Amino acid sequence: MKVLLSIKPEFVEKIFSGEKKYEYRKVIFKKDDVDTIVVYSTMPEGKIVGEFKIEKIIIDCPEAIWEATADGSGISSVFFKQYFGDRLEGYAIKISNPILYDTPIDPKKEYESFFAPQSFCYMS
Repeated sequence: MKVLLSIKPEFVEKIFSGEKKYEYRKVIFKKDDVDTIVVYSTMPEGKIVGEFKIEKIIIDCPEAIWEATADGSGISSVFFKQYFGDRLEGYAIKISNPILYDTPIDPKKEYESFFAPQSFCYMS
C-alpha cells in the first residue's frame, strides 16, 4: 500500500540527492501494510515529485532515534529537537530506493478535489 506524504521542498531535495536517509514523523500510519511513500512537495512547489520504499520504521524516544539516525538525518540536531519537542515517542522512516519522477505531477490538475494532506493520506 502507498501513502501520500507532505514534505517541505528543502527536505524533498535532500531525500532525492541521497543526503537525507530518514524521514521523521510525530505520527505514523495505523495500517501495517504501507510499503511505499509518494512524495508531495509542499508549497511553493505543490507537486507530487517522486516516491521511495520504506526499508524500516524505527519507533523509539527521540533521543534514541537521533543516536541511531543522525548520520543520515539531513537535518541539524537543533531542528530535530525542536521538531519533536517534549514528545516521548517518535518515528524515523528509513528511505530506500528513492525515485524522482521525470515530470512532477500537479495533483490539482489530475484531481479537481485534491487537497494536500496535513501529514499523510492513504492512496488506493
